[in-house]
Amino acid sequence: MKLMKRWRGRTLLFLAVVGPGIITANVDNDAGGILTYSQAGAQYGFLLLWTMIPITLALIVVQEMSARMGAVTGKGLSDLIREEFGLRITFLMMLGILITNFGNVVTEFIGIATSLELFGLSRYVTVPVCGVIVWLIVVKGQYKSVEKVFLAASFFYITYILAGALAHPLWKDAAMATVKPPALHAFREQAYLFMVIGVVGTTIAPWMQFYLQSSIVEKGVTKRGLKASRLDVVSGCIFTDVVAWFIIVACAATLYVHGYRDIKYAADAAQALKPLAGQYAYILFAVGLFNASLFAASILPLSTAYTVCEGMGFESGVDKKFSEAPFFYWLYTLLIVAGGAVLLIPGLPLVKIAVLSQVVNGVVLPFVLIFMLLLINKKELMGQYVNTRLFNAVAWVTTVVMVGLTIAWFWTLRGGVG
Repeated sequence: MKLMKRWRGRTLLFLAVVGPGIITANVDNDAGGILTYSQAGAQYGFLLLWTMIPITLALIVVQEMSARMGAVTGKGLSDLIREEFGLRITFLMMLGILITNFGNVVTEFIGIATSLELFGLSRYVTVPVCGVIVWLIVVKGQYKSVEKVFLAASFFYITYILAGALAHPLWKDAAMATVKPPALHAFREQAYLFMVIGVVGTTIAPWMQFYLQSSIVEKGVTKRGLKASRLDVVSGCIFTDVVAWFIIVACAATLYVHGYRDIKYAADAAQALKPLAGQYAYILFAVGLFNASLFAASILPLSTAYTVCEGMGFESGVDKKFSEAPFFYWLYTLLIVAGGAVLLIPGLPLVKIAVLSQVVNGVVLPFVLIFMLLLINKKELMGQYVNTRLFNAVAWVTTVVMVGLTIAWFWTLRGGVG
């Protein structure tokens, strides 16, 4: 009886805090992420599946740190950076995040437009309509209702798991490739290295840390809910990378096998699947892309508004009325309007914009990780919840690797790759 009560209590506590971890991790599989994973499968088959395990571990480490800081301090990451490092550094960080996230918002609207064009719908209709939907969800909703919408959107990613199964891959080969890296000579190929960096860079994005910590604070998660929050984070990270694994597998089993390599947009992968894996796989992939893009087009401007307002000391939060947090809502509105409007300008190099947004992510991320590590190891800030030595080792290795990958990314770009 006591055991039943204990499990009931733990289940209720988990349900009370679930949301931020799952939502944040799943938004990472946005239009840019789906494009990158599709390219990985189409160009290299199963040869990049080995990255999924270390990427998942790194993602769990970074996301857990964000959730822990939010629950222990009751403050967002921007708040903490401003208080601990001053307004000047915070302003520069906010400017970098604003530029980075705007490029990502444009990429999400590219995903919305191209996914619905597969069904014969014009972007000049779908982009404005979806922009209004995204705006209404957040501006007219309360935190609990908005979170329910986002959680529902998270589970739509199962369409990619189904699409991967419908592609009928060689499961044994895929499983082996997941646990066994390719021969060393593969890493000497500049194009392969570039794709490895792209897969890693698209999975851990700077906005995620700011949004997750702000969500933890707004949801009211405290130290008491830390264990349940950690489960939320871990389950979200695992689910999102399982989805990424299936996207790579789906494209490897069809596009790579049939020699289809030219993927400029994520929608190209869905279109190519139609004659190779059938009508159902095509529809599932296209619907998944639309859901992911609309989902991320809601979250990324919201993350930016949280980040900038916290850093500058303005009121923020979905639970506040427009009149109570005008800067927060106007910034959110401006990002949606500008992000959608860019897409409607004829002749813009949209592919270059999408790639550039991922590059800027890679540039900004190491700075964010370093700030996080400095903050989470402050005893006066975190008390007994500072990182352990083992956790610090894992986190700093992740940071150093990301710095190295960022430098390598620029080097490959300098060499003319991509």
